[in-house]
Amino acid sequence: MRDGRKAAVIGAVFIAVVGAAGFGAHTLVGGGRAGEPSAGTGPPSAEEVRETAGRFLKAWQEGEAGEAAALTDDEAAATEALAGFRKDLRASDLRLEPGAAAGADVPFTVTAEVEYDDEDGPASWTYESELTVVRDEGSGEPVVDWEASVVHPALTGGQRLETAEAGTPPIRALDRDGAELTAEEYPELAATLADLRKRFGDRTGGKPGLQARIVDAAGKGVKTLEQLDEGTPGELRTTLDARMQKAAVRAVAGRPKASVVALKASTGEILAFANTPAQGFNTAFKGSLAPGSTMKIVTASMLIEKGLASSAKQHPCPKYFEYGGWPFHNLDKFEINGGTFAQSFAASCNTAFISQAGKLSDDDLTEQARDVFGIGLNWQVGTTTFDGSVPVQSDAPMAASLIGQGGVRANPLIMASVSATVKSGAFHQPYIVSPEVDGRSLAKAPRTLSPAVSRELRSLMRLTATSGSAAEAMAGAGGDIGAKTGSAEVEGQEKPNAWFTAYRGDVAAAAVVLSSGHGGENAGPVVRQVLDSVG
Repeated sequence: MRDGRKAAVIGAVFIAVVGAAGFGAHTLVGGGRAGEPSAGTGPPSAEEVRETAGRFLKAWQEGEAGEAAALTDDEAAATEALAGFRKDLRASDLRLEPGAAAGADVPFTVTAEVEYDDEDGPASWTYESELTVVRDEGSGEPVVDWEASVVHPALTGGQRLETAEAGTPPIRALDRDGAELTAEEYPELAATLADLRKRFGDRTGGKPGLQARIVDAAGKGVKTLEQLDEGTPGELRTTLDARMQKAAVRAVAGRPKASVVALKASTGEILAFANTPAQGFNTAFKGSLAPGSTMKIVTASMLIEKGLASSAKQHPCPKYFEYGGWPFHNLDKFEINGGTFAQSFAASCNTAFISQAGKLSDDDLTEQARDVFGIGLNWQVGTTTFDGSVPVQSDAPMAASLIGQGGVRANPLIMASVSATVKSGAFHQPYIVSPEVDGRSLAKAPRTLSPAVSRELRSLMRLTATSGSAAEAMAGAGGDIGAKTGSAEVEGQEKPNAWFTAYRGDVAAAAVVLSSGHGGENAGPVVRQVLDSVG
């Protein structure tokens, strides 16, 4: 409004109020005859309805709660409700404008000037209500039939209205360079931005909005009736990169069920993430899926550390291998005769990993995933995430977990972190808001790989990216690169889930495309498009 007041309207009709008070020359009070209406029998007359309603509303408007309550058929309940109305609503001024009666029913408009503090001035709230005039059974006088709904039509017994702060203050979310991130421009971020407000709104210097709401007898909120003031947003800088965020959205576009995440490998800062559908479940952060052969990065690190595999040494890769009563085979049932472990890794040979199951303890992979790659630790990302699971298993399920099947569960955030750990040489817990904002502690992996093992893993991932199963997706990519493909079979699903994780320079990314087939063909282009967006 021009005078700076905030207007809020409830009800199907807004009735303008003219003058300083709701009662003027047109009010119902002046239209009746002088004096009190005489006691009678039968329904109240039209004149009695108009005059009783007018007197009640005038007394309520002027703050005479007892006088208004005496004009009802439940003086005690009405006194309590009307006396608390101004206090609980924080109404500095009240205007009540009666409308034309319809029989015994009189509609009226309530306009309350709400002042929560001295800084912002009043907010104006207007809504519609209604009262009914009946004849008192004892005295025969016309009175207002008291119900809580007279105060507001949504109220029931034991409830009241109040003005309160509307949760945490709003935030103005920024990307890492200060560009604003809004749900309108980035709909895929809407749920995450809402979660960030909930978590960090009270730490950004903002001011919460105001709302008129219904509370129960215990003061617990029941229903918000009107947002009186939106509040003042505080600024929250995230780790996201607006340019890469748009690239991530383009990368998954046209794929019905796809998710991608990109990280800064040296720090764990989340640069971008996207899902399709954009406003559906956030699989990128919260998915719990078998990661397929992308898990072989973790398994390879364990085998190399234990001396069970070495890049340049011969390593078995038969067509089939049985363990724990389960037959395992390679995709398209290929085999590598006399090949090295590096060749098996680059070609994503399943049996090369399954064949080592008998030399491992049941908890070896669980410990490697947790202690080196941080999988299953309690990540403090700044928003809701699933942080992975590599349960201790035995026999055939343990063997299946070596190739990212069995009980292993992850998502693109976790698998991007796996690539980032290989690239940087140490686990850096991913995060979307700096821990400096709220003082939270990021998860720490108990140990790191030796420099020699780290170099060997990077060599394996580079070979995969240049001449292995990831070569087509990574063709022409310059700089320091590494990649791994994966295809995770799901029972009852015709095609496997396609996985791909890679790094290029200091950026690591991972994607999953559900029920699509080979990882290199389907998830690889998603990751490559995001990596190509790096400035």
